[in-house]
Amino acid sequence: MRWRTFTLALILAASAAGCQQASDKGPGTNYYVDATQGSDANSGLSPTEAWQSLARAGEATLQPGDSLLLRRGTTFTGVLEVTGQGTPAHRITVDAYGTGDKPRITAPDSCLYAVQVKNANYLTLRNLEVINTGSHPLAGRTGVHVLCDNFGTSRQVTLDALYIHDVNGSLVKEEGGGSGILITSRWESTVSVFDSLTIQNCTLRRCKRNGIIWNAPWSRRNWHPSTHVLVHHNLLEEIPGDGIVPIGCDGAVIEYNLMRRCPATLPASEAAAGIWPWSCDNTLVQFNEVSDHRAPWDGQGFDADYNCRNTTIQYNYSHDNEGGFLLVCNSGDMSPTDNVGNRGSLVQYNVSIGDAVRTQRTRSGYFSPTIHISGPCQGTVIRHNLLHAGVKPAAHTDRTLIDSGSWGGYADSTLVQGNVFFATQPSAFKLSHSTRNAFEGNYYLGTYTSLPQDTRPQRTSDFYRRTVGDTTQDTRQALAFLLRQVPVGDGAATLRTVDPEAIHSFFHTLESSPTP
Repeated sequence: MRWRTFTLALILAASAAGCQQASDKGPGTNYYVDATQGSDANSGLSPTEAWQSLARAGEATLQPGDSLLLRRGTTFTGVLEVTGQGTPAHRITVDAYGTGDKPRITAPDSCLYAVQVKNANYLTLRNLEVINTGSHPLAGRTGVHVLCDNFGTSRQVTLDALYIHDVNGSLVKEEGGGSGILITSRWESTVSVFDSLTIQNCTLRRCKRNGIIWNAPWSRRNWHPSTHVLVHHNLLEEIPGDGIVPIGCDGAVIEYNLMRRCPATLPASEAAAGIWPWSCDNTLVQFNEVSDHRAPWDGQGFDADYNCRNTTIQYNYSHDNEGGFLLVCNSGDMSPTDNVGNRGSLVQYNVSIGDAVRTQRTRSGYFSPTIHISGPCQGTVIRHNLLHAGVKPAAHTDRTLIDSGSWGGYADSTLVQGNVFFATQPSAFKLSHSTRNAFEGNYYLGTYTSLPQDTRPQRTSDFYRRTVGDTTQDTRQALAFLLRQVPVGDGAATLRTVDPEAIHSFFHTLESSPTP
């Protein structure tokens, strides 16, 4: 993503629900909140003595082992702000009780968040429905805000089985955007980061602009990464912008997430993509499905972005993304003290079907290659991916399989090895002034107007023809044996992701089959 800066204009408004009074209860206390039958004059210590308001709930200082429980089937209007220092043996839990739908929290108008978890350790937030719509779009608005502010290391905060929807932020990134979940690290004196932050089993719908995104110092001059981030088994639906974007992390794992049905509502100036790290090292993006991304610029399913080292993108299923399957990029115009570049990206064992189908003009014509390598990226490896380009929706739609272009420089030392490129219509590779490209043993099936220099090019495969068929057959159904289904979003949907055993077997058989 071509970001020269990343600044979210967040003005975190203070809420009356601050933690003002310490509870004299010991560890293991349950506090109950009931929006319809509770009373703030109650003790809060049983369902029949439940508090009523989120403001009253926020007055309790949660101790190790405590739980704050909201009654199912009820709606709270207000802001929930929680903190607490649990321990590995005695976590703090914010959860639901009773029967029925998840308790709903609806933020008042002009609130930047409906729920905030601030400076917490060993705390779990789960089973809540969160809405933050307001009467008008508000830049920086989010559903759930996880904040580490002049605190040090916030350890093992978990968001689990949340339903976050209809968050009305700005569609413009430079205004501050908006998100379903926002994770912020900031400090003046005490470096503040997250360790073992987990976001799992959540459903995000109709969040403007983004899904799950970080706000953290990105420059390598002041780079203190969060560690052991895990984002898994989430559903992101009807989100027009960026899906999942870790920033300032080392060793983040983004797996088993489904992003789909992205509306084409971003202004023409906006760029976005599905799942991608920025200013991160050692990110693992695997077993995800991204489809239907329709951003006016970029719009790929996956991206290994700049200021990142050793990004791995593997076993993902990408389809019907207007901007293509993959972006690998680096801004060559930035100072090395800020940007370490894009080094060592590994893209392997992914399946792309029907990507790169943009029909609208972009800032650079009708641009939507299946793979876009932009700028001076170093040592990218793209191997054993299956890239199936079907019939394009318009005569002017881009039919480029790989485009390696300039962004303050060109890519160097890119290895493209053992991939299957299938082009239904005449297609091309555009390597421009990129240097030391190595194409080895790729399959170029279908028709092409230009091909790269390959040490062992393969133009036909009886095995592929028998397994997948020709262009008149249903390619998606023919390739379904490479995929497996996994429930996500607390059971709200099922993603299709690449089965490692199936795709390894596929490439082994393909490469060991005799060439006609």
